[in-house]
Amino acid sequence: MRQIILDTETTGLSWERGNRVVEIGCVEFVERRPTGRTFHCYLNPGREFEAGAQEVTGLTLEFLADKPRFEQVVDEFLEFIDGAELIIHNAAFDVGFLNNELRLLGPQYGCLADRCAIEDSLAIARKRFPGQRNSLDALCKRLGVDNAHRQLHGALLDAQLLAEVYIGLTSGQGEIGFGDERDDAAAAATAAFKAAPASSRPRVEVTADEHRAHEARLEKLRKKAGRAVWDAWTEDEAAAEAPAASGVLATA
Repeated sequence: MRQIILDTETTGLSWERGNRVVEIGCVEFVERRPTGRTFHCYLNPGREFEAGAQEVTGLTLEFLADKPRFEQVVDEFLEFIDGAELIIHNAAFDVGFLNNELRLLGPQYGCLADRCAIEDSLAIARKRFPGQRNSLDALCKRLGVDNAHRQLHGALLDAQLLAEVYIGLTSGQGEIGFGDERDDAAAAATAAFKAAPASSRPRVEVTADEHRAHEARLEKLRKKAGRAVWDAWTEDEAAAEAPAASGVLATA
């Protein structure tokens, strides 16, 4: 499964009023893991910002003056996203703007839906947290994603934050299609550990503080996914040791 977490910045709130895209940021995931590949570019919009839009991004026309136009990066952009599932927060906004940019270049480019499946993370958040604020900042706070460095909106930064938020939103939700992969991974990890000879398993002394930190981390994983891989192993170990313990008691 190849996914692209995508965000854009624009000169205003509506492409119907002639606003344009000024920044695109994309982060690639394969099997729910970042590959390290990104796509990022600033764009010369060829028009002024609407009131307030410039303050949100911190971008200026002076900074964008020597940046490429969309038509100069479109082929590279489409090659990067082609065939992937796009994960976008409030997808209608970004998709509307990008489809408009493609339309302005001619019918040969079609629209995003011709090339990609599209998943709206805002819709997922509203289903999971009905009646609550589900902006990117609100979700970062709720899901424990560090966004302290987000002073202004930026397409690549926001895509990176959304990637972490999306994983938190969809952890443990088999109906989205990831449950089987997660369960298989957990089973494989447990089996590999149990198959290792006891003599090869490292024995490490931990401090009380380290033990508490470990338990706190497991509890956070349980809240997100319902169960940690560690739990599967400890339950199996306990079951394996139970007969031996019973035998000792019976002969005592």
